[in-house]
Amino acid sequence: MTLDISEPFHGAKLILFIGDRLLVLERDHTPGIPWPGHLDLPGGGREGAEGALDCALRETREEVGLEVGPDRICWNRRRVSPTGTSWFFAAHLDAQAEQEIKFGGEGAGWALMAPHDFLARHDAIPHFQGLVADYLAGVPSTLSMA
Repeated sequence: MTLDISEPFHGAKLILFIGDRLLVLERDHTPGIPWPGHLDLPGGGREGAEGALDCALRETREEVGLEVGPDRICWNRRRVSPTGTSWFFAAHLDAQAEQEIKFGGEGAGWALMAPHDFLARHDAIPHFQGLVADYLAGVPSTLSMA
């Protein structure tokens, strides 16, 4: 998947399913960090002139050790907020990929959870919940209800 991104962006995230569960990270409590202790998605800030997809895949590799190929990306969405533009992508890996997760130490930890559990959590980053819900609205009901 190649995106023609002509406007600047500050970061990218990956909505990543391992089997039928969503991979989430728990943000740490570092002073000044936005959303401390909340559930986050893999991803982060842009480095240099990298593209949005490259950013999301690099951050995922750094944070959880998973190599997600660009061919696994099945959805993307641009989000413009007062802090700037960011990109969100979605991908699915087989359940066995859980064995390959190697936490990179950014944040307090990671977990796999049913998507509806993430959407119902009071400690998930709210605008990320909205993007996950948008993605799930377009996929088969077996996944969105998992």
